[in-house]
Amino acid sequence: MTSPQHAHAGLDGLVMGDAFGDSWFTRSDENAEELWAARAPRPRPWLWTDDSAMAFVLFAHLTARDEIRPDALAEELAAEYARDPRRKYGPSMHGVLRDIREGGDWRAVTSARFGGQGSYGNGAAMRVAPLGAWFRDDLPAARDQATLSALTTHAHPEAVAGAVAVAVAAALAAAGASQGAPSRPEFLREVADQVPDGDVRSRLLVAATFPERTSVRHAATVLGSGTLISAPDTVPFALWSAAGHLDDLTEALWQTVAGWGDRDTTCAIAGGVVASRTGTAGVPTSWHDAREPIPTWSRWNPPAAMTTGSRS
Repeated sequence: MTSPQHAHAGLDGLVMGDAFGDSWFTRSDENAEELWAARAPRPRPWLWTDDSAMAFVLFAHLTARDEIRPDALAEELAAEYARDPRRKYGPSMHGVLRDIREGGDWRAVTSARFGGQGSYGNGAAMRVAPLGAWFRDDLPAARDQATLSALTTHAHPEAVAGAVAVAVAAALAAAGASQGAPSRPEFLREVADQVPDGDVRSRLLVAATFPERTSVRHAATVLGSGTLISAPDTVPFALWSAAGHLDDLTEALWQTVAGWGDRDTTCAIAGGVVASRTGTAGVPTSWHDAREPIPTWSRWNPPAAMTTGSRS
């Protein structure tokens, strides 16, 4: 049984996180940490990036098919890239999506990257939270469907593991929406239980051992916060941050952006996971107003109650 309502919320949270995080790539003459300490949001507009662009494609694909069909998904991702390639896609994805658009078979295109290893970037993980929420009642399906969605662009096992971890986290967050939030270590271990052995899983288990008062700076230093733009360097930190604020999307995004790495992507991941549980009603209305709208072609059309912000 699938859960489109929670997936709608997860997509909304992902896009909010993406746009909020991207707004914090400040000018060189600005002190981001001082601005963050003042809790003053960045000037509007907040534009979404490739994180959201690929999430829209994935969400529309699920809405139409209720499952991942890799051949079609690869073509759809490539078509959206061709329509708007200026959404901050990484260098590797420019090549992958261009080659697929020009007729290359996605299996050959993705597996040929990086000397035949495939990309282990964070692109498969950053778009996948709504898929996890979609399959919230079936963890094996969330895991398997996330794997299929990742392989269309990222052949490396660590990139796939990152996507699985985020999808499972979103599924767990959505499935537990009517219950009290689990502890951070409990949540991270439950996610890790579904992730293949490797660096992503190992760092999730390290994150689960952090003391309760661990600072964002320490977590980002130990786990990485996306500076390397890899799945192992991005996903564990983003999920550690989300796991500590499962009932507060606004605070989750404030804390996640303070990792200062690939901040649009870490916030997209954390936002998608937390919103799969909470929706986005607790986010200030001013944030919704600042964020670039979600395009109608994505088939995103959630109930009003899941998109109305607070009046702060």
